Amino acid sequence: MSFNGILIANRGEIAIRITRAAQDLGLRTVAVYSEDDALSLHTQIADDAVALEGIGAAAYLNMEAVIGAAQQANCDAIHPGYGFLSEQDAFAERCTEAGIKFIGPSPAHLRLFGDKAQARAAAVAAGVPVMPGLDRAVTLAEAESFFDDHPEGIMIKALAGGGGRGTRAVTQREDLAGAFERCQSEAKAAFGLADVYVECFMSRAQHVEVQIIGDESGAVSHLGERECSAQRRNQKVVEIAPAPALDEALRVRIIDAAMTLAKQEQYQSLGTFEFLVDASGTGPEFVFIEANARLQVEHTVTEEVTGVDLVQSQIQVAMGASLASLGLSDPIWPRGFAIQARVNMETLRGDGSVLPGSGTLNAYDPPSGPGVRVDGFGYVGYQTSTAFDSLLAKVIISHKAPDFSAVCAKTLRALAEFRIEGVSTNTEFLMNLITHSDFSAGEIHTRWVDDNLMTLAAPSEARRRFVSPQAAPGGDGFAGAKVDTSDPLALFAHDADVKARQSTVQEAAPALVGPNGSTPVSSPIQGTIVSIGVSAGDEVRAGQQLAVVEAMKMEHVIAAEHDGIVRQVTMVAGDVVREAYPIVFVEAAEVTGGVTAESEVIDLDHIRADLKENYDRHAFTLDENRAEAVAKRHARGGRMPRQNIQELMDEGSFKEYWPLIVARQHKRQDIETLRERTPGDGVVAGTGTINADLFGDEAARAMVVHYDYTVLAGTQGARNHYKQDRMFELALRFRMPIVLFGEGGGGRPGDDSTGPGVAFDTHTFTQFSQLSGAVPMIGVNHGRCFAGNTALLACCDVIIATKDSTIAMGGPAMIEGGGLGIYTPEEVGPMSFQVPNGVVDILVEDEAEAVRVAKQYLSYFQGRVEQWEAPDQRKLRHIVPENRLRLYDMREVIATIADEESVLEIREGFGVGVITCFIRVEGRPMGVIANNPHHLAGAIDSDGADKGTRFIQLCDAFDIPILSLMDCPGMMVGPDVEATALVRHCVRMFNAGANLTTPLFGVVVRKAYGLGVQAMCGASALVGFFTVAWPTAEFAGMNIEGSVKLGYRKELMAIEDPQERADEFARRVDRAYDSAKAVNAAAGGGIDDVIDPAETRSWVAESLKRLPPKPVRTEKKYPYVDTW
Repeated sequence: MSFNGILIANRGEIAIRITRAAQDLGLRTVAVYSEDDALSLHTQIADDAVALEGIGAAAYLNMEAVIGAAQQANCDAIHPGYGFLSEQDAFAERCTEAGIKFIGPSPAHLRLFGDKAQARAAAVAAGVPVMPGLDRAVTLAEAESFFDDHPEGIMIKALAGGGGRGTRAVTQREDLAGAFERCQSEAKAAFGLADVYVECFMSRAQHVEVQIIGDESGAVSHLGERECSAQRRNQKVVEIAPAPALDEALRVRIIDAAMTLAKQEQYQSLGTFEFLVDASGTGPEFVFIEANARLQVEHTVTEEVTGVDLVQSQIQVAMGASLASLGLSDPIWPRGFAIQARVNMETLRGDGSVLPGSGTLNAYDPPSGPGVRVDGFGYVGYQTSTAFDSLLAKVIISHKAPDFSAVCAKTLRALAEFRIEGVSTNTEFLMNLITHSDFSAGEIHTRWVDDNLMTLAAPSEARRRFVSPQAAPGGDGFAGAKVDTSDPLALFAHDADVKARQSTVQEAAPALVGPNGSTPVSSPIQGTIVSIGVSAGDEVRAGQQLAVVEAMKMEHVIAAEHDGIVRQVTMVAGDVVREAYPIVFVEAAEVTGGVTAESEVIDLDHIRADLKENYDRHAFTLDENRAEAVAKRHARGGRMPRQNIQELMDEGSFKEYWPLIVARQHKRQDIETLRERTPGDGVVAGTGTINADLFGDEAARAMVVHYDYTVLAGTQGARNHYKQDRMFELALRFRMPIVLFGEGGGGRPGDDSTGPGVAFDTHTFTQFSQLSGAVPMIGVNHGRCFAGNTALLACCDVIIATKDSTIAMGGPAMIEGGGLGIYTPEEVGPMSFQVPNGVVDILVEDEAEAVRVAKQYLSYFQGRVEQWEAPDQRKLRHIVPENRLRLYDMREVIATIADEESVLEIREGFGVGVITCFIRVEGRPMGVIANNPHHLAGAIDSDGADKGTRFIQLCDAFDIPILSLMDCPGMMVGPDVEATALVRHCVRMFNAGANLTTPLFGVVVRKAYGLGVQAMCGASALVGFFTVAWPTAEFAGMNIEGSVKLGYRKELMAIEDPQERADEFARRVDRAYDSAKAVNAAAGGGIDDVIDPAETRSWVAESLKRLPPKPVRTEKKYPYVDTW
């Protein structure tokens, strides 16, 4: 089998390496390149090249574009190199679907080893040792718990990908949260998946990896090991083959482990199985960490010590060759040593920071000689790009003698010969590393480079072994060609001229040294000279402006450093000057002329033109400048969003986001009209604080998103969604409660079209739903709310609606469009049924009350208040009548136990047999569920069960303790209620209560019968932190009359006289009631006490003090809170 052609889906040195290997096998090669990479050397080395749409790495990551390029070029194979698409199982599968051979591991192997947790599990199954860890994606809380169990330190690693990205060692607990977030961010950016896992940290570890190759018949072999301990922040910089100081027996065990795992998985193609070796001698001898299912950057050193062309071997295996036919069925042991040094376009500082290098290569002269190899892609005149990896070249040195110090010396010589000019590199850093005694002794570990950065980042003392022209630094001082910069077409004319002549005329270099006695005033940057304000002979004063240089659209003023006389001006306005090149030479002298530099007196109240323009632009969004819209809103009984926000947020705390956006209707309206008519695209949003006077700024943090019905009826346009996406992501990331004012008409059909689309590929609803369970979500509505607006409103934990609201999933237009009739908006979702059916939680009079209630609701999630008053608790002794058949008001019980004015009832009009509300006890927030004896005598029906369940879930999700006040004769029974699916509904309270982690306090007020009362307390009296009873309480497995009839049926049937039978039944019922009384039932245990009702509040308050501190949560406790 052979290939018609191989497309190399990569760039730079690895694309060149693969191209040459394939060409030497007689195969046609095709390169690809992004729009900004057309001049890269790999495009000329290949037989053909195909352009990819786009710039930077994104172009090389476009799977469909790469496959399309292969098809266009009639290639039936793709080699991905390393990085980019090389480890994407989805790309390998797409290749197969397109009839193209993916030169690399199978999709199954890419999936297995791309998931580090699965790879670790496979290693364990093969009997290969792994570092203790959590083999799955973990939360920050789980990582913290794992650290607590391993305080010596842990590693955080990306679950997908490799190469050191998304990896950090943490040895101090206070550093964990920041490191965890950075690892997730890096993993998301590098691999598209933010998941990370954790494992123990080996403080002094050597990184040893084994080169594996497998053919498609299942045969597997190895080509020895490499050491990659020289790493800067988990990024390899120097690699060695074989590992120079590894114990021979240990070397064999590591290779055996790699082979065992590879054979178990029937590995195909090239792969690197990586291990950590404990250099301290205190931990496990070695552990498996990961396998990189691809060609590795450092494959070169293995090639040099084995004589095997790994790239050709990989291609031949993909064409069906067996290891035996390639002479690789038996291991090939290394001869001598090889070192690879990665020459990157960067310089390092002693603090570990990196300064990226870029520019044009003025010189690129690689070293040469026996055993010296350079894999690179530089050439003189090449303009480097920061859009790609900083690797410029790999210097690979081999020495056949078994003396590691000899190959170190040879590597130093090669690096010293490598002449690179025009771009800064890390060559001196590499020379310092290679010459360090620890390196030559094989005594470095994975943290050694980071521990010695100050030494390694210093200028190298090694002599450079090349000749540089003795000329002015930067040549003649001009950056690029000299053209008339005032001519906008000069650039294109110059480019055409260069292409026509294929040569460059060099300008004569002006003198570097100015006139005797003068000192240079140089440009601090490369840029275009905008103006020069002096001439030769002019007198100047210190601080006087001499010239202005523009770079990256910013102007830099070049000023005189001292008084003196201008002796020479080297350039004119329009010239492009190099960094550090002298523009003016000034001779120091006492002068009377020139301009004295004076401190500018600034009027702090002056409004500059740019600031005034900003003020004017924001004025479009303010109510005082929207008189017509405000008048219409008020005429319809509504308030403007900013008025609601002003009352909701603490004074001065609201900071608005994206106020200047407008609707995406530029094809229909000019920009001024859009600013006037569509400010903020119909959403006012921002952050601030709510109730900071009660809870402090930190606990009061909150976000508001308020639809503006005066802008296109509050409909949802493209930028409206975009703005909300930004806000909802911030709310989740920074854990801010959110208040959503949802009034609006749903999706907006009138925005500018961007072409065909599927309409539901929006992030807004997903992001908002992901807030559920993470932060309190408060929905507020006044007026009409339909479709998409309703969907967001309905995702909230609570819906507060004014009496004039109409809320529905579909509005009149949607109903009519579906052929379902014609209705007014107010007929579709009025409060007359949206309150009793449970959609609306709290009904209020108007928006002012809605804002007040929203603040009160949020307060229960913000913490304890210091000021409170308690009702007289003695009232509790008399609320429940002594006559057990008389009704009473459970809400009066709740109000008496709670702090004054602290009760907020939720869903009062729905499921009326169960009361749910928030209260405070001694300032502490609590949830309350209670039976309502005025509805079905307190029996639980389907609606009541749903209501109670949802409230329990809500409180539990945010760790709010729950007080259950029980007076329940059981579950409601009968065919009618069973028809409502009571069987399923009622036990929702069992599941929710039994799995509570927030404390539950139980008080039996009167009846505690059967399954109904069990639903009120987590299915058992023993679930709560306490369960107490009032003297009026009575306990039974079911209603007492029924239990007597069932339990004594035979005895009663044996009595023939009806009156005697009735009397006996009455006696038994009386005895049962007496036995059921709390003071009698308590003799058998199961409740914690029978208490004076006046002591109920004290039991609650004191028990709250017995609870452990509320846990600080950085992740959701539950995935979401049920909306029903």
